[in-house]
Amino acid sequence: KWLTSDHLNELGVSAEGLRLMKEGSSDRSGAVNGFMTLNDMHVLGPNRWFRGGDSRFDPENVMMDARNGNFTVIIEKKTGKIVWRIGPYYPPMAGPGFRVPRPVDQISGQHDAHLIPEGLPGAGNLLLFDNQGDAGFPPATLRATRGSRVLEIDPVKKEIVWEYTGQSSDGAFWTFFSSFISSARRLPNGNTLIDEGMNGRFFQVTAKGDIVWEYVSPYFGRSSVAGMRLVDGVRQEMLSNWVYRAQPIPYDWVPAGTPRSEKAVVPPDLSKYRVPGGAL
Repeated sequence: KWLTSDHLNELGVSAEGLRLMKEGSSDRSGAVNGFMTLNDMHVLGPNRWFRGGDSRFDPENVMMDARNGNFTVIIEKKTGKIVWRIGPYYPPMAGPGFRVPRPVDQISGQHDAHLIPEGLPGAGNLLLFDNQGDAGFPPATLRATRGSRVLEIDPVKKEIVWEYTGQSSDGAFWTFFSSFISSARRLPNGNTLIDEGMNGRFFQVTAKGDIVWEYVSPYFGRSSVAGMRLVDGVRQEMLSNWVYRAQPIPYDWVPAGTPRSEKAVVPPDLSKYRVPGGAL
């Protein structure tokens, strides 16, 4: 058993931050409640850092990230002590497309923090989905034009060594954005599978940011969490196709003999796309 409240002095939270935690609010509107909202916890597994002599990365130690707290930590399994941490406070964001490597800048509301597993490109580096959603004690200062990032971080140097933003795919920064949930996983070919969770969008990008596969979930359901509209004091259910996390599985996981095929799809040039037919 491990309790966050037993380790507050190890998290680097300011006195003002501790006060806000006790009030249970971590965004400007007070809408995000909860002490830390821990969204991910798992053992590290085999990694090159431990083999190189860094005991903080013992495969049995536990990585955990706190969505509201804006931090990611490694907990020493034997003692419960926090032996490695990024956050909760960061330098201002350098800006999308700024050179790498560079020191880790403003992360806010992150999800799916994990070390890239052995055998995959970038193995041992930290990969996470930086939502850039409202979070932090006190709230982090964010860009007016919101956009999410996927960050690959050298956990020893605490430097960003690769990042993906909407601009990586020749779009505006805000064209890739999920302020909550979401995930990112490295694939064997070096590409990264990303779940833009609040929009139910999965896509695969190369190291250069080229989108080589994309899918938007057509499955919608009603949820009161998705709705902010109140009727007679009751939050109304709204339609949403959000997806918390996308998990890649080996291609040969599909049972032998199962019909399957692959067909390249060429996306339309949106600047020239027209709906055929008469005038509306």
